[in-house]
Amino acid sequence: MCGDCVEKEYPNRGNTCLENGSFLLNYVGCAMCNKRDFMLIANKSTKEEDGEEIVTYDHICKNCHHIVARHEYTFSVMDEYQEYTMLCLLCGKAEDSISVLPDDPRQMAPLF
Repeated sequence: MCGDCVEKEYPNRGNTCLENGSFLLNYVGCAMCNKRDFMLIANKSTKEEDGEEIVTYDHICKNCHHIVARHEYTFSVMDEYQEYTMLCLLCGKAEDSISVLPDDPRQMAPLF
């Protein structure tokens, strides 16, 4: 991974978890070829481990194939919630949790 290619390492993205794509606003340009262009996604793999889906891939420079960052996205169902996480030097770190029920019990207002 290359900290020189990004503006901020592992920026906090709140609950924005990307399964694919690149956070180009954080990309300052390739430290190897000094060009700022679109990035390619390479070495993408999906595996399931203990009920958790894990997607990993590399962000690489379109011009010189320098590896900018390694992206990891996870998805799982815990109790009655879908859990998402993302960890990437370029795209940042984020976590999200969404209820599988029509109405999220955490969002319910007290009746009294």
